[in-house]
This record gives sequence, structure tokens and C-alpha cells, in this order.
Amino acid sequence: MEVWIDERHSIELEDVLVDGADRILSSKSTDSQTNFYSDGNRLMCGHQLVGGLVTLEGDASQDYARSLVGSVEWLVLEFADWSMIPIENLLAACEGTPTKIAAVISTPDQAQGAGFALQRGVEALVVKSSTAMTEAALIVKSQRLESKHSESNDSIPFSGKIGMGELTITSVKPGGTAERYCIDMTCLLDHGEGLLLGSSASSFLFVHGETVESEFVPTRPFRVNAGPPHAYVRMASGNTKYLSELHAGDEILLTNTDGLLRSATIGRLKIETRPMILIKWVDENDKEGSMFLQQAETVRVVGLDNKTKSITALKEGEIVLGWCDIGARHIGASISSTVTER
Repeated sequence: MEVWIDERHSIELEDVLVDGADRILSSKSTDSQTNFYSDGNRLMCGHQLVGGLVTLEGDASQDYARSLVGSVEWLVLEFADWSMIPIENLLAACEGTPTKIAAVISTPDQAQGAGFALQRGVEALVVKSSTAMTEAALIVKSQRLESKHSESNDSIPFSGKIGMGELTITSVKPGGTAERYCIDMTCLLDHGEGLLLGSSASSFLFVHGETVESEFVPTRPFRVNAGPPHAYVRMASGNTKYLSELHAGDEILLTNTDGLLRSATIGRLKIETRPMILIKWVDENDKEGSMFLQQAETVRVVGLDNKTKSITALKEGEIVLGWCDIGARHIGASISSTVTER
């Protein structure tokens, strides 16, 4: 994504780019092979026509902008009254064409919306050379670069796969009461997806999302009932956090029963005092692990047959899915030191 500095309304053209910006957009002709200028509705680079500029005021102007798609390299959108919908409509129209969209924004909060519209975002943000505007645009540019890097890097946790392991249940007993955290995400979970949770940072139980139909309560397909504040959960970065450290906006690591991973954003945490069950196990590395989970039929683990099982029906000796790590962790990061957790 590019950042353009809008000098069209400046008395004198400042022919110096802000660090991190890509072009200057002016209203005066220039011989620059990098900067653009507009002589009305045309977007020019030197003596070459590179695009069109449209002020969106209603359906007619949106239709006109759509008519240019495919015939110009750049389509610059201005707004009589800022709206995300025309950006989304025109981004969709540009899909599969050589036309790129640049959006003129007037407030810092518009940068995020335009930069990530339809998960794709515009190809350029056009901003006045104020500190607040350029900083907002450059932050979105940086986020887009990080996102692009993440999508192309097969080694990152949220685009990869892990080998799910076997946990042999050694004990299931009452766990008193505790502050229970439900993690509600901003996306819907598929059947077979959930979170890796545990009281040890290297031995995790797979807890299924609330996507399974029940005669008692409706499904909550965006939620995992995750346990008490001291429990660990794996984050999209590959590190772990205590549930008590989580906040809305954090990126968490979703896992499915095949070990496929993806990141999800936390929308909220729902914390209530509830009766608990304490589950203990031994993993494939002979590590002992444990987890407190709410005593409720809707909290489910998954067996080797990939079928969900309510923790209220779980028995000693049963084998369920989980994941175990060989090393230890410090402040959520993997370390080579020996750490014992009981």
C-alpha cells in the first residue's frame, strides 16, 4: 500500500516527501516520474494519463467511478460525505482488473477503514501533510506490510499446522468455584475448532468451541469457555498468556482437530464465578497436566474419534486431544530452562 501527500490545496508545493510516504499529489504540472498531479478529473504523471479522480456524492458518481474500472491504472476517490460503502463497492468492482484505488481521507480514523476495507484495502491513502494524518496513514501502511509478510511466511503459527497429541485422563473431580473466562471472538468458529488451554505452559487440553447443538441452551459459535484466570492459552504469536492478561483486540490462536491453525481477534471476555471440574492428565511426553473447566454440559473436549464429549461425562482412563511442548516458557516465550509446574 502507498501513502500520498496531498498538496493540491497548498499555496506553495512542498516537493519533499514525508519519510515513509511514496508520492506527492499536486494540482500543478510536474515532470516528476514519481509524483502525480490532477488537472480536474484526470490523474497525470508527467505527460502521461494514469487515472481518474472522482468525487463521490451519490449513486451517479459511484456509477461513473465504476465505469472507469479496467480502463485506468489509478482511480482516486474523494468524498463529499465520507462513507465506507462506496469504497467496498468499488474495491469489489476492481477485483481481477488492473485498476488500483486511492482514497482521499480527511480524519485519522478513516485510515484504518479504507486501508482494510473488504480485508483487502485500497492501494493508496491520500492525506494532507499534517502530523496526525501522515502518522495514521503510515501506521496502516506498516500494518499492511506486516499482514502481507504474515500471509507469505509459512512458518508463522496462524498459517501452519501442529501435530495434535493424546492426553490420557488420570483424574476428574470437583474443582470448587472460580472466576471463569469465556473468550468471545470477532469471528465464527467452525465445528472442530477450539483453543489449547492448560495450567501448564507446555501441556494443553483442546477445548472445543460452543458450536455444538444442545437442547438446553443455544449455541455460541464465537465462544470458547476457557476456564479460570491462571490458565494459559496460546496466542497467534506462538507465545502464551494467562487468561487474566487477555484484552479485547488481542490475537489468539484457534486450532482444529486436525491441527490446522488460524488467528482470531478477541471481541470480549465474559468473566463469572462458576462451579468447576478439575481435570488431570498425562501427555505423550509423560508430563502431567491439569485444567479447571466450568462444570457444564456445553464445555466439551474431543476424543480420538474426533467426536466431542462433555467434560461432565469425562472419565478416568479416556484419551482426548491436546498438544504438548518439550521445553518451558518464561513470560510466555519458549526457553530451554527446566521449569516444573504442578
